[in-house]
Parts: sequence; C-alpha cells; structure tokens
Amino acid sequence: MGHVIAPYGVRGWVKIQPYTEEVDGLLEYPAWWLAREQEWREYRLVEGRPHAGGLVAQLEGFEDRDQALALRGLKIAVPRSALPPAESGEYYWCDLVGLTVVNTEGVELGRIAEVFATGANDVLVVRGDRERLIPYIDAVVLKVELNDSRMLVDWGVDF
Repeated sequence: MGHVIAPYGVRGWVKIQPYTEEVDGLLEYPAWWLAREQEWREYRLVEGRPHAGGLVAQLEGFEDRDQALALRGLKIAVPRSALPPAESGEYYWCDLVGLTVVNTEGVELGRIAEVFATGANDVLVVRGDRERLIPYIDAVVLKVELNDSRMLVDWGVDF
C-alpha cells in the first residue's frame, strides 16, 4: 500500500509514498504493517496528512528523527481483512500478481509480475520468455479466473 521514504521533521514523523488510488487512502486504516523483506510488524497510526503529493505520518512509539530514520525504506501494508470487498469485475492488484496470462490462441505469455498505473489505464507487467507490458483494458483483458490463477487476453505473441 506504500513505503516509507524518509524521516519528516524532528518529532518522529515519516514521509510516505502511498500506492493507493487516493493519496490519503492509507490514512483510513488505524494500523499499518511495516516490513523489510518479509518480517512484518504492526504499528498504530497516531496522525497523518497529505503532503507534497504523498503523506506524512507519525506512528505510535516514534518520538524523534532518529527513531523515524529506522523506518526508512520499509514497505507498508494492511491486512486483507481490512480492505473493502472488490466490486464485481474489479480486482485488487495483489490478486492479479502471479496469474498465468494466456492469449486467445492458447499461448502462455507468462505470469503477471506487477501492475502499475499510467493515468490512462493500468498496465500488467507479464514475464515469460520475455517481458511484456499489457494494458489492463476491456478490449485486451477478456477474462480473469482467480480460482484457476489465469487471465485470458487478446494479445499477440509478437507484441
């Protein structure tokens, strides 16, 4: 859902780069899980606000700049149970990562490694025999089968 960029000020606050659709979306969650690698730990949000295209926030137990410096670079997540259910036909990006992508000719193009936003539409990064950037639009993404870990796309092998 984001990551810690750096300390902010001298009172334990940090700068956050959110990955949420709305910049302040992360502030809706009272507890965040932070990790470097896969060692996750829960922290309570004391206060936060939008700032310069990102967020600044203070987490419980962090009172000065040196303490905040220890958070630099940590990934931020919230439990899946805290997220609202996805609307019909919509998916969280994390649900798409790892799906096998197959085109209409039955050729496996690879697996979704990541998803990113461009402003116009989201883009799937598919890694297989090579890396492909596939737009996540209705004309291209024909079917998402989460139970089968598969996505059907109208995308040529040579694209």
